[in-house]
Amino acid sequence: MPRTPSEFAVHLLLEGGHREEVRFATIQDFQKWYSGELVPKAASNDFISVPIKNIQGEYMVVRPLKVIGIRVEPLYSGSVDRY
Repeated sequence: MPRTPSEFAVHLLLEGGHREEVRFATIQDFQKWYSGELVPKAASNDFISVPIKNIQGEYMVVRPLKVIGIRVEPLYSGSVDRY
């Protein structure tokens, strides 16, 4: 029986070597943001919002053109923190 992730960590690799991590409750939430916000504006230099669910009162914006890579990591509630 496969385990179900409790959330997904999305690592954004940005031009210039910066890395940011945001978390999504489900893979569908990530796919909705990715296909609805990031992909349509991929060649744009205008800012788009990146949802940050676990930090209240904080927000992040990125320029879609500067996102050079994305890694999606499933996280399980029983996972040991590796950092």
